[in-house]
Amino acid sequence: MKLIFAGTPAFARVALERLLAAGFDVPLVLTQPDRPAGRGMKLQASPVKALALERGIAVSQPRGLRLDGRYADDAAAARQAIDAVRADAMVVAAYGLILPRWVLDAPRLGCLNIHASLLPRWRGAAPIHRAIEAGDTETGVTIMQMDEGLDTGDMLLRERIAIRENDTTGSLHDRLAVLGGRLIVEALEIAACGGLRAEPQPQEGVTYAHKIEKAEAVIDWTQPATAIARRVRAFDPFPGAHTTHAGEAIKVWAAEPLAEPRAGKGRAGEVLAIGPEGITVACGEGALRLTALQRAGGKRLPAADFLRGFALATGEVLGGGA
Repeated sequence: MKLIFAGTPAFARVALERLLAAGFDVPLVLTQPDRPAGRGMKLQASPVKALALERGIAVSQPRGLRLDGRYADDAAAARQAIDAVRADAMVVAAYGLILPRWVLDAPRLGCLNIHASLLPRWRGAAPIHRAIEAGDTETGVTIMQMDEGLDTGDMLLRERIAIRENDTTGSLHDRLAVLGGRLIVEALEIAACGGLRAEPQPQEGVTYAHKIEKAEAVIDWTQPATAIARRVRAFDPFPGAHTTHAGEAIKVWAAEPLAEPRAGKGRAGEVLAIGPEGITVACGEGALRLTALQRAGGKRLPAADFLRGFALATGEVLGGGA
């Protein structure tokens, strides 16, 4: 089976690796244009492009795919490349561009998307973050037949996995990427035999995983400790939950909620206790023990190591407190 692959980040690279290992012919990859990154802000290829170049696969990086849009010239060049392949299917994973109708119709079997949620829950850009933030106990991967809607296409395969109590977006991402790579191979092998069956998404249970904004990562200490702890895990590794002390930004990478009778009471954001096990901070409900932190320009450290170089006293109030 001849495939076109469209994807950009590490999540997509895992799927491309699995497809190539399974013996699928992938003569063309679509990925986002190179972006500046790192301290020097030099242009860097996406993880998918890097793999494609390693394997000698042709790469197309259009800035847009609308033939009548701002980047019509890019779209026309991409269309020429896509049409030349005469692919059986296009596999899409975290590509980052909306696919217009002409792309959806180009492959014989259409476009199959690897989506990191159990649709219709968490349609949209940040399904892994939002599942953890919401306190979901399970998630999974859905292989979907793409249409012109936002993750509204028919479901082809789904598989569930549990969200562990200590899962971060980073750890859950890695497990879902492996699952997605396995499921897309299974889906294409079934499709090759004509056995793939599409199931419309249910109308009930639709939620949207809106893109993560950096402003969301500022800790609001008036929230319950359990909600803040979920956000700390959801925003690891990006954008990193943070607060301030004396004007200095502090990222919080790990935290555990404590019941109020055990932790004591105080104003939201007030430091209630400091010890080798962590920094206990009062919240709107309960308290939170911060166990891994990072100063600006520093390294992520266990609380005990962090406190050796950071002056903090009980009774002080961290930024965002009332």
